[in-house]
Amino acid sequence: MKVTAEKNEKVANMIFASIYPLYLDRLEKNGRTKEELNQVIEWFTGFDQDALQVLIEKKVTFRTFFQKAKIHPNAHLIKGVVCGYRIEEIEDEFELYKQCRRMEKLIDELARGRKMEKILREEKK
Repeated sequence: MKVTAEKNEKVANMIFASIYPLYLDRLEKNGRTKEELNQVIEWFTGFDQDALQVLIEKKVTFRTFFQKAKIHPNAHLIKGVVCGYRIEEIEDEFELYKQCRRMEKLIDELARGRKMEKILREEKK
C-alpha cells in the first residue's frame, strides 16, 4: 500500500494520549505490562516514564510526539509489514508516518511475545 499526504496528515494530527491506552490494552490482553510498553517506547523515542506522562497529559499530537523524540539510531533495523504497509517502502517524505509504523511494529512484536532483546534491535557486529 502507498502512503498518501492525506493519510500522513491524519496520523500526524491524532492525539498520542488517545492511542496509548489502546496499545496498553492490547499488550495487557497478551500478558505484557505497561512497564514493557514504556521500555519499548523509551528505546525508540528516548522518552522516559516522566516525559511520556507529560506528553500524555498535554495531549500532544503524533506530529509533536515525533518532533520531540530522539529516534534510536538503530530504528532503521525495524522492518516488516504493519497494517498493510511495508515499513522499508514508506517514502522519506512521509517520515512521521514511517516512525509511527515503526513504533507500532515494536508494540506488535511485544504483543506477540517476542523477547525484549530481539525487539530492542542492536547492530550486528
